[in-house]
Amino acid sequence: MSIVHKATLNPSKPEIFGAWLATQTWCEGELTRVIGSYRFDDPAGRVGIECVLLEAGESVVHLPVSYRAAPLEGAGDFLMATTEHSVLGTRYVYDACADPVAVHALMAAALSGATQESMDVYDEGRLVERRDAVVTATGSGSSSRNALPHLGGVTIRSHGAETHVDAGSFAIVVKRLVDGSPADGDESIEVSWPGGTGSLVGVRHR
Repeated sequence: MSIVHKATLNPSKPEIFGAWLATQTWCEGELTRVIGSYRFDDPAGRVGIECVLLEAGESVVHLPVSYRAAPLEGAGDFLMATTEHSVLGTRYVYDACADPVAVHALMAAALSGATQESMDVYDEGRLVERRDAVVTATGSGSSSRNALPHLGGVTIRSHGAETHVDAGSFAIVVKRLVDGSPADGDESIEVSWPGGTGSLVGVRHR
């Protein structure tokens, strides 16, 4: 279960995503619509992890982001923005490919066959809505989550329309642009949304 607060953000998520995409050479066209997102939880409950699907120009963009209450050491180049959350206060928004907690969550989902978390909306501490999933995500693997290694850190080897990340003994590929080709990996996260489907995260043991 992923807890979403009924709140306002300043700047808003579309403003953050649109401004960041405008700086990426691989993204052609401005953000026109947020399709939806899927989430996987941080077991410690400290980092928000959301993978957003967006329309930008003629393309569908896959944008994994993480939300933190404090800066992530060593990840200044991957900070997308800071935003003021009306419930949680200042949030630091990162490209999740540089966030070891987010990378571990995506890797665990791919290897274990997990599905995206349900989204429960809370208002002043009360559950007010359980949102139907617009975007669904399912890992292809069958490994036990308890057998997955702890990650001390991650290294981005290439950062573009297809981002390659080293995480311990695993290599992870994240598709940024949905182009019909699958993310390379022995296991993957398969994502479906209204009008499309694709393998957007691949995981391989190196």
